[in-house]
Amino acid sequence: MIYTKQTKKALAICFEAHKDQADKSGLPYVFHPFHLAEQMEDEVTTVVALLHDVVEDTDWTFEGLAAEGFAPEAIAALRLLTHNDDTLYPDYVAKIKSDPIARAVKLADLRHNSDLSRLDAVDDEALRRREKYLEAIRLLTE
Repeated sequence: MIYTKQTKKALAICFEAHKDQADKSGLPYVFHPFHLAEQMEDEVTTVVALLHDVVEDTDWTFEGLAAEGFAPEAIAALRLLTHNDDTLYPDYVAKIKSDPIARAVKLADLRHNSDLSRLDAVDDEALRRREKYLEAIRLLTE
């Protein structure tokens, strides 16, 4: 992870936004964006990885993140990564493919979310989610 001023700001926002959330196995949710950020190769993808679920899962807005001084290309990628319920999942994934920043973060996100070893128990729902994520990886990499 590249620790620039923007990355440090994104780390702080990510932690504060997700600090009381847990993932499906009960672990602190914040470990997920931290894990993604550690895989990124530059500042903008690192920032986007840290913030990729902030608007979707908390009270943060794109305008609020822009006001914090994050780069326009980071905000654009975050908009693509934030799934709107009105958009079918395959259409959402297709839009992400057009942006290299969003694509890099989403691929890391999908790979991490597909890792069933993170779960205490693997049920039919987890298997269905994994298949959906594997299909999205295929769409993003073809």
